[in-house]
Amino acid sequence: MKGNFAGPPILKDEVRTAIWKMKNGKATGPDNITAEQIKVLDEFGINKITELLDEIYETGEIQKDMLKSIFIALPKKDGATECELHRTISLMTESGNENPPQNSHDESKK
Repeated sequence: MKGNFAGPPILKDEVRTAIWKMKNGKATGPDNITAEQIKVLDEFGINKITELLDEIYETGEIQKDMLKSIFIALPKKDGATECELHRTISLMTESGNENPPQNSHDESKK
């Protein structure tokens, strides 16, 4: 996805709010980073995440490692061998999780 995605920058407060809303106790994805680890970031860490998100927002390009997921088939009951007797979960990187900060300036989101 390339193009002109110019708009107001993502605010650090939006990043802080998104981090605060992350659920604790979840399995890590390929990056092995937990929500708890992200929640203890200091101002330097918040600034770096904000810069990364602004770059993605401005360019429309997401780093490949942020798009990786691990899919695991879990049996619904012991001894399951058929696909329909399993459920699939996806482990994603925390930085690529489905709850990115919402830019409060983006009119299309209102």
